[in-house]
Amino acid sequence: MTDADQFGWSLAKNGVVSIRWRGRVVTTLRGADAARFQTRIAATDAAGAQMVMAKVTGNFKRGNERGGKP
Repeated sequence: MTDADQFGWSLAKNGVVSIRWRGRVVTTLRGADAARFQTRIAATDAAGAQMVMAKVTGNFKRGNERGGKP
């Protein structure tokens, strides 16, 4: 996974959209929000899709994550 492809998403049979960041689910969308998200993703390219997912997830990181040892 490259830095450009940090976000991913999947659609369940019941219409629920799960948005993942580095493999972990950070947001789930249902109903009208899920439909709006799918419309926006379909209208963009890969880089635009990453931006859409970043905006939809909002502020889920709080700044206390460790970067790891160099």
